[in-house]
Amino acid sequence: MLKRLMRRPAAQATVAWLLAGWLRLVHATTRWRFTNLEAATALWAGNEPFILAFWHERLPLLAGHALGAQPKHMPNRPPMPVHVIISAHRDGRLIARVIGHFGLGSVAGSSTRGGAGALRGLLRLLASGACVAITPDGPRGPRRLAEPGVVALAQLSGRAVLCVGASTSRHHRLRSWDRTMLPLPFAQGAVVLAEPILVPRDADAATQAALLSRITATLSACCDQADQALGLAPG
Repeated sequence: MLKRLMRRPAAQATVAWLLAGWLRLVHATTRWRFTNLEAATALWAGNEPFILAFWHERLPLLAGHALGAQPKHMPNRPPMPVHVIISAHRDGRLIARVIGHFGLGSVAGSSTRGGAGALRGLLRLLASGACVAITPDGPRGPRRLAEPGVVALAQLSGRAVLCVGASTSRHHRLRSWDRTMLPLPFAQGAVVLAEPILVPRDADAATQAALLSRITATLSACCDQADQALGLAPG
């Protein structure tokens, strides 16, 4: 019954509006701290589009502010659009509606379905001056294992990969493949950014594999550091 109801656009729109409202409440009542925010502001200052990468499990923590069109903690950020690659599945369409409430665009596709078309779309966006956001382990995992698409996107576009992790002291873990962290209001939050990672256009297979391993390790390290900053066990 619920699945049948969620196939209706009006029902999806209502649920997306409610979820976006919940995330706005969470982000407005959470006291955030940032580590190495300069990694992003330096790229924005140079008006350089980049590829923002984060694990699928932390998307609810990042949609409301770290990816938003004009975050209050970045008052001098230029109006650079951000587009997120989202699965074309029904759940993905719901997520696309939710993030749309935060001024974020979406590109349908994943590493398992519509990947080539999504890659071309992301390359066009980066070439036009937009930033793109990607969950390298989405949409179905394995958890915290980056797929090669993020390296291919960086290599073909010439744009840097900026890894980010986030955590919140009050949250609920979903029983999903990625153990999604669903944030709760009135919490402490942490966002950790790493230094940008560049993939040379002439990178061979061995270099690509090494950089993919580096991105995987960096993403997990950012999440673990954010967890530890709040006194949480990493993972």
